[in-house]
Amino acid sequence: MTTKHTLPKINQERLLNSFLELAKINAPSGFEKPMADFLVPRLKELGFQIQFDQAHEQFGGNCGNLIAYWEGTNQNAVPLFFSTHMDTVLPTEGLNPVIRDGVIYSDGTTILGADDRAALAAYLEAIQTIQETKMDCGPIELILTVNEQPGLVGAAHLDYSLVKTQKGYIFDSSGDVGQIILQGPFSSRIYFDIRGKSSHIGLNPEEGINAFLIASDALKNMNLGKIDSETLANIGIIEGGKLTSIIPGEVRLVGEVRSISEEGLKRQLNQMKLEVETSAAKHGGTADVHFEKKYLGFNEPLDSILTQTAIRAAETIGVEGHTTKTLGGADTNVLNENGLTCITLGNGFRNIHTFNEHISIENLNNTAQYTIGLIEEWYKTAK
Repeated sequence: MTTKHTLPKINQERLLNSFLELAKINAPSGFEKPMADFLVPRLKELGFQIQFDQAHEQFGGNCGNLIAYWEGTNQNAVPLFFSTHMDTVLPTEGLNPVIRDGVIYSDGTTILGADDRAALAAYLEAIQTIQETKMDCGPIELILTVNEQPGLVGAAHLDYSLVKTQKGYIFDSSGDVGQIILQGPFSSRIYFDIRGKSSHIGLNPEEGINAFLIASDALKNMNLGKIDSETLANIGIIEGGKLTSIIPGEVRLVGEVRSISEEGLKRQLNQMKLEVETSAAKHGGTADVHFEKKYLGFNEPLDSILTQTAIRAAETIGVEGHTTKTLGGADTNVLNENGLTCITLGNGFRNIHTFNEHISIENLNNTAQYTIGLIEEWYKTAK
């Protein structure tokens, strides 16, 4: 593929330094205020109008979602938003980035936080480069959420009345830059409250109905793991039991199902429900099962302006643009569910949430350059 050279070029050294600085900010889920305090003056210097909502009041956090709007060089053009989250998983205290062979790691004692400090750094660099080179563009809005890692919580409580822009992109995937995710999963939690009958093992063991055995039989018959190419299921929490001398009369299982299709989600949830209810009846116990929606799926058409803009912008910067789908959840799911239209893009972090998390400098640079390409292409084509 022939690389085009029409775009302003980012300052790679400045971008790297910005990412390293952002990575060191200790701002895990629910405690994003240090990150917001860093970003606000930077964004104001770039001409953004800043707003915060009160989402954190819903979950005891210390900072709301940050919504920032810049009019660009043509305030009458169709605006475009970019989104990501300000939080990371733990641990981040004393984070020390190191670079080996063109790849950024932590020193092995913490995570790196490239998920998603890489996007934050890239957005800042892209906007600064656009302004320095006086590139024409329409309004740009940044939707920077809190408490994303525990389950897209900040986006779920976002005050959408503060958002002016209807379409945009979220760089938040482990795929290399050029990955364009058009379809994301539906997801629900599933809760099983299984009841047998407690009794003392030394006094009246024959009267007991062991809830653990009910759960065990159900789990053996339940379809779990990768069900097919479009559906995943997991039981992640088991709670129950009080004393080693007491036959447990109650146990709770909590799981999660994800599927590209709503039909696949319902089918898998019902299969798990049936196995627990069947096992409970077999042992003389009972089971209460309920589902809790986490988020809805999204499916952006291949011929949409968002998709085609992403494909053309990838070609402009010389990376291989490819469309795909994912079973991973992101703020993309929640923003689409609440009336915005957006897709997820790869920015190349690897082994997230581990001490071996890393991102290549190439992917970091490409994320910022791709952001500029998207803004330019959107300005040319969106009407």
